[in-house]
Amino acid sequence: MKNALLLGRPAGRRACLTTLLLAPLLGLVACSTTPPEGITAVTPFDVNRYAGKWFEIARMDHSFERGLSDVSANYRLQPDGSLEVVNRGFDGERKDWKQAVGKALFTGEANRASLKVSFFGPFYGGYHVVALDPQYRWSMVVGPDFGYVWILARDKQLAPEVRAQLLAQAAKLGIPVERLIWVAQTRQDG
Repeated sequence: MKNALLLGRPAGRRACLTTLLLAPLLGLVACSTTPPEGITAVTPFDVNRYAGKWFEIARMDHSFERGLSDVSANYRLQPDGSLEVVNRGFDGERKDWKQAVGKALFTGEANRASLKVSFFGPFYGGYHVVALDPQYRWSMVVGPDFGYVWILARDKQLAPEVRAQLLAQAAKLGIPVERLIWVAQTRQDG
């Protein structure tokens, strides 16, 4: 359909429009799947224990989650060793749930919590668990840089002492903790 729309346009406008359509894809290609400098993913890591539902406690602001509350992520191990990732959040403005389904793959050994995740076909971004409760009750995840940080928990709230511990660890890693958004987890239908 896009090609049909482009055929009737002058060559200059067609090239400009093509560039605008491809720019976001080129940005995704540049996404790194390696952890930021100085970041080490958790080892040992048990993907079977990590699988299941996690509630998003805090995150950095991004357009793909902006305005969402009651965000959760569900990880399900697949027969090929990958993880299905289902992210879901409530859009208060539209009064509706938004959902995205993706795929996660280990970037190395499966006992190291360093993965790459894609919600857009062949384009992957890093997903590195840098802090993990021994009982797998909470985790802190860093993406390809410190602009992508999530604090996740099995419950909708974190104990104040755990929250303080994670913030201190994040600050020590160089993460700008003042930029974290604390996600409301109030809906019962989530």
